[in-house]
Amino acid sequence: MSFTSWRGVVGLVKPTMRPGNLEELIKIMPDGVAVLPLYNNIRRGTVDELKAALAGFEAKVAELAEIGVDLIHPSGAPPFMVLGYRGEAELIRKWERRHKIPIFTSGTNQIAALRALKARRFLGASYFPGKINDTFARYFVDAGFEVLAMEGMDVAFDQAQNLSAQEVYRFIKQAFLKHRTAEAIYMLGPGWRSMEIIDMLERDLGVPVVHPTPASVWEIQKRLTIRQPVAGYGRLLAELP
Repeated sequence: MSFTSWRGVVGLVKPTMRPGNLEELIKIMPDGVAVLPLYNNIRRGTVDELKAALAGFEAKVAELAEIGVDLIHPSGAPPFMVLGYRGEAELIRKWERRHKIPIFTSGTNQIAALRALKARRFLGASYFPGKINDTFARYFVDAGFEVLAMEGMDVAFDQAQNLSAQEVYRFIKQAFLKHRTAEAIYMLGPGWRSMEIIDMLERDLGVPVVHPTPASVWEIQKRLTIRQPVAGYGRLLAELP
C-alpha cells in the first residue's frame, strides 16, 4: 500500500469529461484516501445517451475491480436514475456479486444522505431542462420520498459548468420560496460550480442542502470507517450524521 492511500483507495467512474468536480472532491477528501478516476464522455445529457453510457460504466467498474480498489463509486446520478430506483438497485447487486467490492452510485448516496438528515420531503434542483426532471423525481418517489418539485434550469448540458454560483443560488432560492415546506434542498449533479453556496443556502433558507460532492465524501468516509468532519460545505459533511 502506498503512503498516499493508507486509509483506502476509491475507484471513481465519472460520467463526463467536465473539469472541476474531481478537484473539488479531492480538496475535501480526508488525507490518506486515494481517488483513482476513470471517465465516460457523456456530452448531450439526453435520455438515449444516458442509457447508452451504462455499458461504459460497466466496463470501467470491471477495470477498477480488477485493479483491486477498496470501494467503487460510479458517479453521475442521471445515467442510473433513468433505470429507475429498482433497476438501479438490481444493477448494483449484480456488480457487487460479480466483483466482490462494495459499490454505490450517486443516487443511492443521495438517498442515504437525505435519510441521514431525516428529510422526507424535499425540493430538487437540476441543470437539466424539461421532462427528464420528472424521471429524476420518480426515482426518489419510488424510494419513499415526497418530491415537492424537481426544478430544472434552462441551460445547455455542456454549459452547466459556466453558470456562476450566484445564478445557481438565485435559481434555488426562488424555487424554495415556492415550496417553503421542504425539509431539505437536493442539488442534482456536480456540473454546476456551486460548492461555495451550500452553507449560504442552509443559513438563508434554514434547511440542509444535499450537494453531490460533499455527499460523496460523506459516504466514502462511512464506507472506509473514517470520521473527519469538514466545515464549510453544509451540515452533512460538517456533522457526519
